[in-house]
Amino acid sequence: MKKVSQVITRPRHNREHPEKMIRRFLKKVKKERIVEEVRERRRYKKPSVKKKEKRERAQRARYREEQKRIRAQQRRNRKNK
Repeated sequence: MKKVSQVITRPRHNREHPEKMIRRFLKKVKKERIVEEVRERRRYKKPSVKKKEKRERAQRARYREEQKRIRAQQRRNRKNK
Protein backbone atom coordinates (compact mmCIF):
# COMPACT_ATOMS: atom_id res chain seq x y z
CA MET A 1 0.00 0.00 0.00
CA LYS A 2 2.10 2.86 -1.29
CA LYS A 3 0.94 6.36 -0.48
CA VAL A 4 1.32 8.85 -3.30
CA SER A 5 2.38 12.26 -2.04
CA GLN A 6 0.93 15.40 -3.56
CA VAL A 7 3.70 17.89 -2.73
CA ILE A 8 4.13 20.05 -5.78
CA THR A 9 6.98 22.52 -5.72
CA ARG A 10 7.09 25.57 -7.93
CA PRO A 11 9.97 27.90 -8.59
CA ARG A 12 10.23 30.97 -6.43
CA HIS A 13 7.64 33.63 -6.85
CA ASN A 14 8.87 36.93 -8.21
CA ARG A 15 11.36 38.44 -5.74
CA GLU A 16 10.42 35.96 -3.01
CA HIS A 17 12.87 35.45 -0.20
CA PRO A 18 14.43 31.94 -0.33
CA GLU A 19 13.57 31.29 3.32
CA LYS A 20 9.91 31.88 2.59
CA MET A 21 10.05 29.31 -0.20
CA ILE A 22 11.65 26.78 2.17
CA ARG A 23 8.98 27.48 4.79
CA ARG A 24 6.28 26.89 2.18
CA PHE A 25 7.86 23.58 1.19
CA LEU A 26 8.23 22.41 4.81
CA LYS A 27 4.60 23.25 5.51
CA LYS A 28 3.48 21.11 2.57
CA VAL A 29 5.73 18.22 3.63
CA LYS A 30 4.37 18.35 7.20
CA LYS A 31 0.80 18.40 5.95
CA GLU A 32 1.43 15.26 3.87
CA ARG A 33 3.18 13.60 6.88
CA ILE A 34 6.09 12.46 4.70
CA VAL A 35 8.80 12.76 7.35
CA GLU A 36 6.70 10.94 9.96
CA GLU A 37 6.02 8.09 7.55
CA VAL A 38 9.74 7.66 6.79
CA ARG A 39 10.52 7.53 10.51
CA GLU A 40 7.79 4.96 11.10
CA ARG A 41 9.09 2.70 8.32
CA ARG A 42 12.67 2.61 9.59
CA ARG A 43 11.93 -0.24 11.97
CA TYR A 44 9.47 -3.10 11.90
CA LYS A 45 6.49 -2.85 14.23
CA LYS A 46 4.43 -5.83 15.19
CA PRO A 47 0.82 -5.60 14.04
CA SER A 48 -0.34 -5.64 17.67
CA VAL A 49 1.82 -2.60 18.45
CA LYS A 50 0.49 -0.75 15.38
CA LYS A 51 -3.06 -1.55 16.45
CA LYS A 52 -2.41 -0.31 20.00
CA GLU A 53 -0.85 2.95 18.76
CA LYS A 54 -3.72 3.51 16.35
CA ARG A 55 -6.23 3.01 19.17
CA GLU A 56 -4.32 5.47 21.40
CA ARG A 57 -4.15 8.07 18.59
CA ALA A 58 -7.89 7.78 18.03
CA GLN A 59 -8.54 8.18 21.75
CA ARG A 60 -6.37 11.31 21.92
CA ALA A 61 -8.10 12.74 18.84
CA ARG A 62 -11.53 12.15 20.39
CA TYR A 63 -10.37 13.84 23.60
CA ARG A 64 -9.01 16.85 21.69
CA GLU A 65 -12.24 17.20 19.72
CA GLU A 66 -14.27 17.02 22.93
CA GLN A 67 -12.08 19.69 24.56
CA LYS A 68 -12.41 21.89 21.48
CA ARG A 69 -16.19 21.53 21.62
CA ILE A 70 -16.25 22.39 25.34
CA ARG A 71 -14.07 25.50 24.82
CA ALA A 72 -16.33 26.68 22.00
CA GLN A 73 -19.37 26.19 24.22
CA GLN A 74 -17.71 28.20 27.01
CA ARG A 75 -16.88 31.03 24.60
CA ARG A 76 -20.49 31.14 23.42
CA ASN A 77 -21.71 31.25 27.03
CA ARG A 78 -19.35 34.13 27.86
CA LYS A 79 -20.61 36.14 24.90
CA ASN A 80 -24.25 35.62 25.85
CA LYS A 81 -23.79 36.90 29.41
